[in-house]
Amino acid sequence: MKNIEELIQIALDNKENSYSPYSNFRVSAVVMTKNGEIYKGVNIENASYPATICAERSALAAAISEGARDFHTIVITGDSEDTYPCGVCRQFMVEVLDIDTKVVIANSPTDYKTYSMEDLLPHSFSKKDLL
Repeated sequence: MKNIEELIQIALDNKENSYSPYSNFRVSAVVMTKNGEIYKGVNIENASYPATICAERSALAAAISEGARDFHTIVITGDSEDTYPCGVCRQFMVEVLDIDTKVVIANSPTDYKTYSMEDLLPHSFSKKDLL
Protein backbone atom coordinates (compact mmCIF):
# COMPACT_ATOMS: atom_id res chain seq x y z
CA MET A 1 0.00 0.00 0.00
CA LYS A 2 1.37 3.42 -0.98
CA ASN A 3 1.79 6.18 1.58
CA ILE A 4 0.35 9.69 1.10
CA GLU A 5 3.60 11.16 -0.23
CA GLU A 6 3.90 8.40 -2.87
CA LEU A 7 0.29 8.93 -3.96
CA ILE A 8 0.89 12.67 -4.24
CA GLN A 9 3.91 12.09 -6.48
CA ILE A 10 1.84 9.79 -8.71
CA ALA A 11 -0.83 12.50 -8.95
CA LEU A 12 1.75 15.20 -9.72
CA ASP A 13 3.30 13.09 -12.48
CA ASN A 14 -0.15 12.24 -13.84
CA LYS A 15 -0.95 15.94 -14.48
CA GLU A 16 1.00 15.52 -17.74
CA ASN A 17 -1.91 13.41 -19.04
CA SER A 18 -4.43 16.21 -18.62
CA TYR A 19 -6.30 17.24 -21.76
CA SER A 20 -6.83 20.93 -21.03
CA PRO A 21 -6.38 22.88 -24.30
CA TYR A 22 -8.92 25.58 -23.37
CA SER A 23 -8.06 26.46 -19.79
CA ASN A 24 -4.45 25.22 -19.74
CA PHE A 25 -5.24 24.29 -16.13
CA ARG A 26 -4.22 20.71 -15.39
CA VAL A 27 -5.82 18.71 -12.60
CA SER A 28 -4.97 15.17 -11.55
CA ALA A 29 -6.59 12.81 -9.07
CA VAL A 30 -5.40 9.48 -7.75
CA VAL A 31 -7.66 7.20 -5.78
CA MET A 32 -6.44 4.25 -3.71
CA THR A 33 -8.73 1.50 -2.52
CA LYS A 34 -8.53 -0.05 0.92
CA ASN A 35 -6.67 -3.02 -0.59
CA GLY A 36 -4.07 -0.75 -2.23
CA GLU A 37 -5.28 -0.64 -5.84
CA ILE A 38 -4.58 2.70 -7.53
CA TYR A 39 -6.63 4.46 -10.20
CA LYS A 40 -5.69 7.72 -11.90
CA GLY A 41 -7.73 10.44 -13.55
CA VAL A 42 -7.20 13.84 -15.13
CA ASN A 43 -9.41 16.66 -16.28
CA ILE A 44 -10.55 16.15 -19.87
CA GLU A 45 -11.89 19.33 -21.42
CA ASN A 46 -14.32 19.67 -24.29
CA ALA A 47 -15.25 22.63 -26.49
CA SER A 48 -18.76 22.09 -25.16
CA TYR A 49 -17.76 23.02 -21.61
CA PRO A 50 -20.49 21.06 -19.76
CA ALA A 51 -19.08 17.89 -21.34
CA THR A 52 -15.75 18.43 -19.55
CA ILE A 53 -14.82 15.67 -17.12
CA CYS A 54 -13.05 16.64 -13.91
CA ALA A 55 -10.06 14.65 -12.65
CA GLU A 56 -11.85 13.47 -9.51
CA ARG A 57 -14.75 11.99 -11.44
CA SER A 58 -12.34 10.60 -14.04
CA ALA A 59 -10.35 8.68 -11.40
CA LEU A 60 -13.40 7.48 -9.52
CA ALA A 61 -15.16 6.42 -12.73
CA ALA A 62 -12.08 4.38 -13.70
CA ALA A 63 -12.08 2.70 -10.30
CA ILE A 64 -15.82 2.04 -10.23
CA SER A 65 -15.68 0.70 -13.80
CA GLU A 66 -13.20 -1.91 -12.58
CA GLY A 67 -15.46 -2.90 -9.66
CA ALA A 68 -13.72 -0.92 -6.90
CA ARG A 69 -15.98 0.35 -4.14
CA ASP A 70 -13.96 0.60 -0.92
CA PHE A 71 -11.85 3.76 -1.13
CA HIS A 72 -9.10 4.65 1.32
CA THR A 73 -7.69 7.91 -0.10
CA ILE A 74 -8.17 10.34 -2.97
CA VAL A 75 -5.41 12.81 -3.81
CA ILE A 76 -6.21 15.92 -5.84
CA THR A 77 -3.61 18.28 -7.29
CA GLY A 78 -3.77 21.03 -9.87
CA ASP A 79 -1.93 23.94 -11.41
CA SER A 80 -2.76 26.30 -8.55
CA GLU A 81 -2.13 26.20 -4.84
CA ASP A 82 -4.72 24.06 -3.05
CA THR A 83 -6.86 22.89 -5.98
CA TYR A 84 -10.15 21.80 -4.40
CA PRO A 85 -12.91 19.78 -6.09
CA CYS A 86 -15.75 21.67 -7.73
CA GLY A 87 -19.32 21.38 -6.47
CA VAL A 88 -20.27 18.67 -8.96
CA CYS A 89 -17.27 16.58 -7.92
CA ARG A 90 -18.01 17.07 -4.23
CA GLN A 91 -21.55 15.78 -4.77
CA PHE A 92 -20.22 12.83 -6.81
CA MET A 93 -17.59 12.08 -4.18
CA VAL A 94 -20.03 12.15 -1.26
CA GLU A 95 -22.04 9.51 -3.10
CA VAL A 96 -19.18 7.05 -3.73
CA LEU A 97 -16.58 7.62 -1.02
CA ASP A 98 -16.78 6.02 2.40
CA ILE A 99 -17.22 8.18 5.48
CA ASP A 100 -13.60 7.48 6.46
CA THR A 101 -12.03 8.10 3.03
CA LYS A 102 -9.20 10.61 3.23
CA VAL A 103 -9.39 13.53 0.78
CA VAL A 104 -5.91 14.98 0.23
CA ILE A 105 -5.43 18.36 -1.43
CA ALA A 106 -1.78 18.43 -2.48
CA ASN A 107 0.70 20.96 -3.77
CA SER A 108 3.72 18.68 -3.28
CA PRO A 109 4.64 15.55 -1.31
CA THR A 110 5.49 17.78 1.65
CA ASP A 111 2.73 20.40 1.26
CA TYR A 112 -0.76 18.96 1.55
CA LYS A 113 -3.94 19.05 3.61
CA THR A 114 -6.16 16.11 4.55
CA TYR A 115 -9.94 16.37 4.86
CA SER A 116 -13.04 14.25 5.25
CA MET A 117 -16.04 14.59 2.96
CA GLU A 118 -17.91 16.16 5.87
CA ASP A 119 -15.25 18.88 5.90
CA LEU A 120 -15.63 19.51 2.16
CA LEU A 121 -19.41 19.15 1.90
CA PRO A 122 -21.17 19.56 5.23
CA HIS A 123 -24.89 18.83 5.41
CA SER A 124 -24.71 16.97 2.11
CA PHE A 125 -27.52 15.21 0.31
CA SER A 126 -26.35 11.65 -0.26
CA LYS A 127 -27.51 8.08 -0.68
CA LYS A 128 -28.15 7.83 3.07
CA ASP A 129 -30.93 10.39 2.64
CA LEU A 130 -32.67 8.14 0.11
CA LEU A 131 -32.56 4.89 2.09
